[in-house]
Amino acid sequence: MNEHIAMLEREIHSLKAKLAEARRGAQVEPARDYTLKTPDSADVLLSDLFGEKRDLLVVHNMGKSCPYCTLWADGFSSSAGHLNSRASFVLCSFDDPKTVKEFSESRGWNYQCVANADDFAEDMGFTKDGKPWPGVSAFHLEDDGSIVRTGKAFFGPGDDFCAVWHFFDLLKDGAGDWKPKYEYS
Repeated sequence: MNEHIAMLEREIHSLKAKLAEARRGAQVEPARDYTLKTPDSADVLLSDLFGEKRDLLVVHNMGKSCPYCTLWADGFSSSAGHLNSRASFVLCSFDDPKTVKEFSESRGWNYQCVANADDFAEDMGFTKDGKPWPGVSAFHLEDDGSIVRTGKAFFGPGDDFCAVWHFFDLLKDGAGDWKPKYEYS
């Protein structure tokens, strides 16, 4: 059984490398310079979120009402510094700006957060049947100032963007009926 597990792990590692290569080789998608909202309700352009970087990662987050999205967002606090050393990193919530501000502060998120506006998430494909859907988009700022999306991925239990699922996979019963909560006693 252990050799079977090792073989599967090698296959998964190989497939992930092929997926990463395919993503890097995929055709980029033009993106317009969307207007989003800061937690203080000011307009901010997508291009402004790049800061001094040429690459930008935008997490599409369903907002305060989703404990799963909160789980992912809480986990990003530990990696935000690493991510921001390579690309700008921003969480875009479906909540209104005031809720984004209050909730991100209450969770101690140490990275930039904005509120979705201007059909951004819908145009990026992060709505399903008119409802928000979580994931991430990667953008690049071209030399001429235009913006292209270079990749995207959806979030869900077991994905590679939230480490707890992989730890649970090592347990006898996996995650079982575990569900994330806002607080644990």
